[in-house]
Amino acid sequence: MSEIVVRPAEEDDLGAVARLRWRWITEKRGTPEITREEFTAWFVAWAKDSERSHRCWVVVDGELVLGMAWLAVIQRVPTPRRLERASGDLQCVYVVPERRDTGLGGRLIDAVVAEAGRLGLERVTVHSSDRAINAYARHGFAVSPRLLQAE
Repeated sequence: MSEIVVRPAEEDDLGAVARLRWRWITEKRGTPEITREEFTAWFVAWAKDSERSHRCWVVVDGELVLGMAWLAVIQRVPTPRRLERASGDLQCVYVVPERRDTGLGGRLIDAVVAEAGRLGLERVTVHSSDRAINAYARHGFAVSPRLLQAE
């Protein structure tokens, strides 16, 4: 029997992560203009090139990747009190539909927030769908009157 594990994505996981991203988009918006194979190749190359700024975590059952979450690390302007500053943005939290509402998304959120703590990030933000707001709230996220957004 396999065990569910949440861990940093490895290079061998990136194709599966790309397919999760493809699945997510096609669930919501239909089939894109490019093929899944073209997207997968582009996504894997992007993920390798972006590994310093974007860290991926996966939830796996044996060899099967069931979900992903990304931590985008954004460098902030230095101050005389703190020369090295950064914040984070939790992005692309996704669990395959057949495994949703089982706590896997929460485990991914917790793993990314813990990584942000290890990195000493000043804050972590997330842009949530209506469906996921309560999940983020259960894992420590709250509305901030000082964080504004322009669209």
